[in-house]
Amino acid sequence: MKAFLNWSGGKDSALCLYESRRHGPAPEALVTTVSAASGRVSMHGVHGSLIAQQAASVQLPLHLLPLEGTGMQAYEEAIGQANRSFRARGFTHALSGDLFLEDLKVYREGLYARDGLAAALPLWKKDTATLLRDFISLGFKAIVVCTNESLLDKSFCGRLLDESFLNDLPAQVDACGEHGEYHSFVFDGPGFREPVRFCTGELVRRSYPAPLQPGNDCFTDPQPAAGFYFCDLLPA
Repeated sequence: MKAFLNWSGGKDSALCLYESRRHGPAPEALVTTVSAASGRVSMHGVHGSLIAQQAASVQLPLHLLPLEGTGMQAYEEAIGQANRSFRARGFTHALSGDLFLEDLKVYREGLYARDGLAAALPLWKKDTATLLRDFISLGFKAIVVCTNESLLDKSFCGRLLDESFLNDLPAQVDACGEHGEYHSFVFDGPGFREPVRFCTGELVRRSYPAPLQPGNDCFTDPQPAAGFYFCDLLPA
């Protein structure tokens, strides 16, 4: 098997890389979609230059896919082009750090099957509270870069992912933010050759069309606007 990893820069991606390197198939490349206009990861708000530093630290080639627009068509066209390119080079699997959203799993499997690739989900159905505790105990370091104000208070944006963060989460919030409650950026941990250097900028609020289903923000039809807080990260 020859695999690439869908890499958002967050904790689920980092855990997926960790698990796939331990148990296979170990990815040979990272793929990240970014807005062509801003150069940032959708719904994370992290600039592609910091994603490139992550890739260099985990010693994998990075393929940044610019999206011209925010809808399903732009996303699927970019992914399809990348899939065909990887398939031509002998890749057989696309790795993703999805946890338990069944409709997302079905979508990914269909999206990659179109181009002759299999979707592999190393973290599938693992308990999210256990996963976050494992993430912390393994020595990963991450910062929360985005919160959905309808699901999690803005005071969590900019916090480190640690035991204090986990203990402070409201009971209705998934520990790993699988319903879109929050997104993170991993800057150090197992498999990182060196930490990613950054400093925090301003905390900003932006409004975006809400996804049809929480957590499926990159490929669902637009709904009424929802508010998100972003902690800007600046390369140090």
